[in-house]
Amino acid sequence: MTLKQQPQSQSHPIANCNALFPPSMSWKMRLAFKLGSAITDASRRSDGTIKRRLLSFISLSTSASLLPYSGVRSSDFTLNPSHNLRIRVFVPSQPPSTPLPIIVFFHGGGFAYLSATSTFYDAVCRRFSKKIQAVVVSVDYRLSPECRCPAPYDDGMEVLRYLDSGKVQSEKVMEGIKLDWSSCFLSGDSAGANIAHHVARRFCTEATSSIRIKLAGVISIQPFFGGEERTESEIRLEGAPLVSMERTDWLWKAFLPEGADRNHEAAHVFNQTTELGSAFPPVLLVIGGYDPLQDWQKRYHEMLKKKEKEVRLLEYPNVVHAFYLFPFEESKQLLAEIKAFVDEKRSKAVD
Repeated sequence: MTLKQQPQSQSHPIANCNALFPPSMSWKMRLAFKLGSAITDASRRSDGTIKRRLLSFISLSTSASLLPYSGVRSSDFTLNPSHNLRIRVFVPSQPPSTPLPIIVFFHGGGFAYLSATSTFYDAVCRRFSKKIQAVVVSVDYRLSPECRCPAPYDDGMEVLRYLDSGKVQSEKVMEGIKLDWSSCFLSGDSAGANIAHHVARRFCTEATSSIRIKLAGVISIQPFFGGEERTESEIRLEGAPLVSMERTDWLWKAFLPEGADRNHEAAHVFNQTTELGSAFPPVLLVIGGYDPLQDWQKRYHEMLKKKEKEVRLLEYPNVVHAFYLFPFEESKQLLAEIKAFVDEKRSKAVD
């Protein structure tokens, strides 16, 4: 169900803001999410720019470490100094002798916030690398509004070309590591999942027979899609932590090309005439019951099914947007599901 008109705030059906959080969520966790929302709100200017200096004082970041930390080694590389495209590579500190899958990860943040060095995302990529036994390449793509669409999509493609060149294998962090070129996965959450979709689409239509990398899957965690319509979940959960119509409207305006509305193909990926390509890989799609974006994510699921693309849907009814960055029980369950997805697609690639 979708509604065409902007809802009136005075008729909003939810009077108690606690209804926007899962009942089992602790007050400390609720406070943390509210604080995150307040910080992003304070950083936005009415002219469409962001107070980067303010964010630099309060952002939490973690340095890479060639020494084992939490069972993983990591290192930073600059791929393109002209626009400061960087990656952080994570590898298991005790890798198996067999080739490892590659997970190219795009962080969330509405295209405008956070980075590959953010503490939350450094921790996530470490968990992925250790638990899945994979080489994780976290992309520090260009942010909006300084760099608009399609800058992060271009950066994603540049990272795949760099990996395919084999240059990464000469880096110290890769000592003793073998790569499974047939098992490359694109992953991300929120805006990062949006980027993973568009990079997969472009790669599958542009790749030639000389490319070694084969996409085995897309891990799409609560992707950030949208449109000019207002969905039932956006209205019902307006005021939820991190995601609100006011915030997402601002973020789309800051990211999309000048003059474009939210029905632009970068946001509105549901056009049945859009070609995904026969090689578009299977998708693991994650949806949360307290995420205002869930209706758009369900529409993404429907679009993939109509195009006869393989998609596996994971729904967690009692989680908010970006839940997996925090120590919820569902976060552990999701990591196990992602590992199973990677293992399954790898075995099929070998067969």
